Amino acid sequence: MNQTGKTMNYGMLGCGMMGQEHLRNMALLPQAKAVAIYEPDASMLAAALALAPGARAVGSMAALIDAGDVDALVITSPNFCHADQLLAIAARRPLPILVEKPACTDLASVARLREMALQYSQPIWTAMEYRYMPPIAELIKQVHAQSATGSAVMLSIREHRYPFLEKVGDWNRFNKNTGGTLVEKCCHFFDLMRLLMQADPIRLFASGGQNHNHVHESYPDGIPDILDNAMVVLDFPGGRRALLELCMFAQGSRYQEEICVVGPLGKIECKVPGPTRFWPADTLGEPPVAQLIVSPRNPAGPHTLDIPVDPHLLAAGDHNGSTFYQHQKFLSVVQGLAAVEVSLSDGLSAVVIGLAAEHSAKTGEVVDLTQGPWALL
Repeated sequence: MNQTGKTMNYGMLGCGMMGQEHLRNMALLPQAKAVAIYEPDASMLAAALALAPGARAVGSMAALIDAGDVDALVITSPNFCHADQLLAIAARRPLPILVEKPACTDLASVARLREMALQYSQPIWTAMEYRYMPPIAELIKQVHAQSATGSAVMLSIREHRYPFLEKVGDWNRFNKNTGGTLVEKCCHFFDLMRLLMQADPIRLFASGGQNHNHVHESYPDGIPDILDNAMVVLDFPGGRRALLELCMFAQGSRYQEEICVVGPLGKIECKVPGPTRFWPADTLGEPPVAQLIVSPRNPAGPHTLDIPVDPHLLAAGDHNGSTFYQHQKFLSVVQGLAAVEVSLSDGLSAVVIGLAAEHSAKTGEVVDLTQGPWALL
């Protein structure tokens, strides 16, 4: 139903660090309003209510789902909660949902959510913020136009970044909670690969390890087992290929993400800085500006375009303004004005690729993504 101009009321399911980034960005949209929050951690709830003073705390997930004034739900709980929460919403009261990545953390949940999605009557948007970073959005636009590169043949994504941040109870230190680093941190990139190449990968091989981070930490569950560096090579149809290079102890880098697409006509590179709050401006000056570099083969020579992001959006989160643009688009979906751009199916495909990469890194096996347990449907 078209509800142009109407303010849409949101319920927040979990509201820790990422949920609070969502609240800061929703506050920049006059027609998006958080009215109810379910967050069991007292300190995180207090921080969330401070960001959304018009919202109320509710005591359970069921109370949030049943709230009559809630038009849509935003799920920003820990990874391992997402699947059961999506299924609970479907069973109790289907509503439009924006669910943070990853949509789930294991293959059994992928199967359950695929079945649920066939019957779900409301839109579900998987939060893949990287698509909406202004420099990456421009990269996607130019790659799809094929004017600078022709058809994409080779794609590489490098993320050199800071280690996992501290979350409530340090839940993100264990694969059983996150799905593994190549799911938790990299499903964004596998999503970008599918989008840029406009195809599903057909096989992959991964190598990774835990060489530095968290090895001296200890919890009741033991020592953290998450990868802190990896490389993943993916084959795409038509003799095309992609590479992911991840390092989570490289926070001294000028740019956090570097993406390169090469085709028969030339290449396009995208360089994206990390969160502004982590840049040591007192010693290094202003943080770097995102860049897009187009390098044709003929005539040879790179052309560099700076792509600055609104400082208000940079201050509202750690994802280069993308959370705002994502919420802007999701609001249009809730209002009945637009269609979902990142479906639950897209989110589940990215999870399967990440889980397959984790399996390959552990076993040394090449994983077939066209059949068997890792098949992308």
